[in-house]
Amino acid sequence: MKRFFKPIEKEGSSKKPSLSPSEKDDGENREISGEDKREPLKFLTWNANSFLLRVKNDWPELNKFVTSFDPDVIAIQEVRVPAAGSKGAPKNPGELKDDTNSSREEKQILIRALSSLPFANYRVWWSLADSKYAGTALFVKKCCQPKNVFFNLDKRASKHEPDGRVILAEFDTFRLLNTYAPNNGWKEEENSFIRRRKWDKRILDFVLQSSDKPLIWCGDLNVSHEEIDVSHPEFFSAAKLNGYVPPNKEDCGQPGFTLSERKRFGTILKEYRGKRMRIDYFVVSEKLKDRIVACEIHGKGIELQGFYGSDHCPITFELSQACPNAKHGEASM
Repeated sequence: MKRFFKPIEKEGSSKKPSLSPSEKDDGENREISGEDKREPLKFLTWNANSFLLRVKNDWPELNKFVTSFDPDVIAIQEVRVPAAGSKGAPKNPGELKDDTNSSREEKQILIRALSSLPFANYRVWWSLADSKYAGTALFVKKCCQPKNVFFNLDKRASKHEPDGRVILAEFDTFRLLNTYAPNNGWKEEENSFIRRRKWDKRILDFVLQSSDKPLIWCGDLNVSHEEIDVSHPEFFSAAKLNGYVPPNKEDCGQPGFTLSERKRFGTILKEYRGKRMRIDYFVVSEKLKDRIVACEIHGKGIELQGFYGSDHCPITFELSQACPNAKHGEASM
């Protein structure tokens, strides 16, 4: 579908962009306080398929959507912006790269866009890969700031998950986990199967060890749980790459729809009751189910209406307010 978007105009190269508050941090978790702080209730998750390209090509339409829904939290996957650090030097995955002319220009475009409404109302945390690959971002309204933010499943302050695949935010009554899951791949010898198995085990371990607070898990999870989640189940179940058939029959088929992945995802879901749509999800703890107001997918059709330039459509999720006497995430109503 042909789109007509006005890209953001470039400014003079002499103007240096100001840094957002998150870019001045050293990447470690911080205790955040404020008298006007409240818990977030409205959430948006989206695989942007390059956030920079969305800013350049689809910003007016995306801005309108964000303004209309007015989320408290925006979880982005596939940011595809490289981490700060020169070639051959250690990278800082919490900051945008700006050591070359092209990276400075790209950073300026992003910072300028995020300095205008509605994004000026948010603080942003980045978790970036070394190159223009993967990466996640988390935007949280300044009135809904989390107590702590981590960039890995181990809750270690200074450690970022490889390729920037995790951002974990802890609020008073729940945690929010934004993930971009690695793709399963097609072949065992490429180690992609092993990588995905390890990822699923770590996610399951994290879920089992995080029972003290309810969890909202969102993002591109790169798995379709059931046949209803794909358009052509038989086609995807029988899919092959160059005729290759994995030794284990449960690894056969389209990555993201193999029996092995679906079973492991089902094991994880046994710890939750969730809203599940395609490979982009909101999965929430049982303790939060009575607070669910809505969960919607904002896109349709082969022309990708509502996808805002990405090959994924946004998913929104809403909670009602917690009971005043709820403690540690208890939300019975």
